[in-house]
Amino acid sequence: MSLFKARDWWSTILGDKEEFDQGCLCLANVDNSGNGQDKIIVGSFMGYLRIFSPHPAKTGDGAQAEDLLLEVDLRDPVLQVEVGKFVSGTEMLHLAVLHSRKLCVYSVSGTLGNVEHGNQYQMKLMYEHNLQRTACNMTYGSFGGIKGRDLICIQSMDGMLMVFEQESYAFGRFLPGFLLPGPLAYSSRTDSFITVSSCRQVESYKYQVLAFATDADKRQETEQQKLGSGKRLVVDWTLNIGEQALDICIVSFNQSASSVFVLGERNFFCLKDNGQIRFMKKLDWSPSCFLPYCSVSEGTINTLIANHNNMLHIYQDVTLKWATQLPHIPVAVRVGCLHDLKGVIVTLSDDGHLQCSYLGTDPSLFQAPNVESRELNYDELDVEMKELQKIIKDINKSQGVWPMTEREDDLNVSVVVSPNFDSVSQATDVEVGTDLVPSVTVKVTLQNRVILQKAKLSVYVQPPLELTCDQFTFEFMTPDLTRTVSFSVYLKRSYTPSELEGNAVVSYSRPTDRNPDGIPRVIQCKFRLPLKLICLPGQPSKTASHKITIDTNKSPVSLLSLFPGFASQSDDDQVNVMGFHFLGGARVTLLASKTSQRYRIQSEQFEDLWLITNELILRLQEYFEKQGVKDFACSFSGSMPLQEYFELIDHHFELRINGEKLEELLSERAVQFRAIQRRLLARFKDKTPAPLQHLDTLLDGTYKQVIALADAVEENQGNLFQSFTRLKSATHLVILLIGLWQKLSADQVAILEAAFLPLQEDTQELGWEETVDAAISHLLKTCLSKSSKEQALNLNSQLNIPKDTSQLKKHITLLCDRLAKGGRLCLSTDAAAPQTMVMPGGCTTIPESDLEERSVEQDSTELFTNRRHLTAETPRPEVSPLQGVSE
Repeated sequence: MSLFKARDWWSTILGDKEEFDQGCLCLANVDNSGNGQDKIIVGSFMGYLRIFSPHPAKTGDGAQAEDLLLEVDLRDPVLQVEVGKFVSGTEMLHLAVLHSRKLCVYSVSGTLGNVEHGNQYQMKLMYEHNLQRTACNMTYGSFGGIKGRDLICIQSMDGMLMVFEQESYAFGRFLPGFLLPGPLAYSSRTDSFITVSSCRQVESYKYQVLAFATDADKRQETEQQKLGSGKRLVVDWTLNIGEQALDICIVSFNQSASSVFVLGERNFFCLKDNGQIRFMKKLDWSPSCFLPYCSVSEGTINTLIANHNNMLHIYQDVTLKWATQLPHIPVAVRVGCLHDLKGVIVTLSDDGHLQCSYLGTDPSLFQAPNVESRELNYDELDVEMKELQKIIKDINKSQGVWPMTEREDDLNVSVVVSPNFDSVSQATDVEVGTDLVPSVTVKVTLQNRVILQKAKLSVYVQPPLELTCDQFTFEFMTPDLTRTVSFSVYLKRSYTPSELEGNAVVSYSRPTDRNPDGIPRVIQCKFRLPLKLICLPGQPSKTASHKITIDTNKSPVSLLSLFPGFASQSDDDQVNVMGFHFLGGARVTLLASKTSQRYRIQSEQFEDLWLITNELILRLQEYFEKQGVKDFACSFSGSMPLQEYFELIDHHFELRINGEKLEELLSERAVQFRAIQRRLLARFKDKTPAPLQHLDTLLDGTYKQVIALADAVEENQGNLFQSFTRLKSATHLVILLIGLWQKLSADQVAILEAAFLPLQEDTQELGWEETVDAAISHLLKTCLSKSSKEQALNLNSQLNIPKDTSQLKKHITLLCDRLAKGGRLCLSTDAAAPQTMVMPGGCTTIPESDLEERSVEQDSTELFTNRRHLTAETPRPEVSPLQGVSE
């Protein structure tokens, strides 16, 4: 590592996720200004061309707006940029840009600005050549010894050298024995082109030989060959260097001699004009780019060599003179005169880090800061921090970023769900077992107060519910317009959705005087779908595997009045029992006791209890609100059904693990399939026939395995999606029961929902288990912590799929345990305070070992066991599954 770092004079980051290579950087006085200052020309593979003229106010400043003279989108990848005398009739410098199938020459000129915005620069296309072959790189110079103008030679990917005499195409020649293109350079002293072939040897071709030679690869003889005037392309000299070359540069330090510099993968060569080695240097690192330039000393040449260790080495011949550290790995390096500062080193990385630096002798050493002598009072600092946070919170409450009333008045959104089914069902491609799947129409009305732009309505419902159309666009060009759209909702697949709530979101832009394009805003409106869309009246069941009981503080209400459309019989004996049959096949029974204020919901599947339980509570609240009763409340005094919930978690996690294994196996079979294909292709291309050795049979068997595994992955993904929907239903039910059990406020229930339901979709990269475990662990270490020691524990910032679900289940059990002991959920700054004074009997700390987790699990088991015993001993009227009928 170098003691000295490159002094940052000016730097900037080019574009976003753009890529660059060694030919994308050039320094020259491209606008032919009178001061002769160089400009930085950079082209990218994304097609952007930028010209900079850095003028930092002080050393190390970043790029200012006026530093960028020109930025143009050429729409084609820029392979190389060069500046020279490329236009006939003038000796002014012009810019040549090489694309994969095109060569363009531009003139860059500046116009003196009359306002504060500064000078204006523009780029004009002088001429272009459309290439018949894909280009790789180019070089330029006074080919043939001409004066006052530069010619361009382009090397194609298939080994053809194409020479252009400015506006006209001269000739093209194929290099003999060509396989892959290498770096290309022109030596003006010997009038020859120098490249490195795939044979790992440096080759030199005279321009005169290229001009008078004819292509030996052509099948048809030309007239020139018939006359006997054509010559075969012959190499001038070769030198075997034994490795691939990264770049070639030619430098002349006097009129009598020039040197050819070749940068290899592990060595650095300096050759004479005739191909003899002047010297070579073995490198101990992997180079990335280099630049030779004439030294102040007579007869020596300095060379800048950058490597992949973020280092820049300066050699004088073979002697290392300086080493400096760079903040990036450069792919191109240049030296120029910028802002009257000579010898500025300009480097460009492959991701667009452009830096102008110089060599300094100031070491960048770390200096430890002075230690504060006085002792800090941490108690006073904590009090001051809480006061400041409280002030910030109050200000945020009183002053929002957007005025709410104004935002709501911009656009009014209302949603109306039809109370009746569609006369003709709009359900298509359904996978439900019933003959006819109903659909219901939803109507959304938008009314604007001001002019709005780019209004887009997006509607979302929980799968497997499906919409006939979920995207709509509007234009509100005048105020007080009303737009109405309608769509239908139906059940597409044969399982129950986790929610019946839908969401209509409208995004739009409101134009202002300062911003004509508009300020983006979003407004949403939620709506509720009817239960009968996914459920039919069913026969009540006397037995069920899963049951929950909801207690109320009011007399029981007739189920016929709560669910008027779901009574299978109109008998008065059946007013306290009702059956529900979901279109997916599940059956749920609801019972109401005549003597007690309780309702029981029972079903064969635990997750199927959620929708009926939630619907019951909502309809009871609406019923008593209409009666004018304000103190109605529901509660839950039974044991928390964590074991049933954990079974659903295990099933979901097992499907995730199976999906991961299937994808790995599919990847292995795909690699095997491609390997067999390559073997067969090699056999078929071989001129000598050889037996296939059952490779065709192996290919067919592997293909069948790939198809079978792909089908298995697709089937597992469908099962995983369905399992995630069932898990969300069970999670909603558990959150509801915890809220009723501990009488949590709406804010506390919202915190539980955010912790247990953080994802709309479940993927292999980010799954439900690890996300929920991190959220619950955060709650246990913050608002539900026992001491400040637990709050200091750091959570892992990286979420990975766990090995099993034991840790998650223990954390969920511990969460219920702490809530049972008086803990309360809160996200304010006061939540960090230890809650030992609030929790009766103390609160168990977060287990840090298996032994401690085992003890916590035992305590939690005793807690829920004691609650069941208390529930059993409490005198209450016994309700059998269908006792409401006999009562």
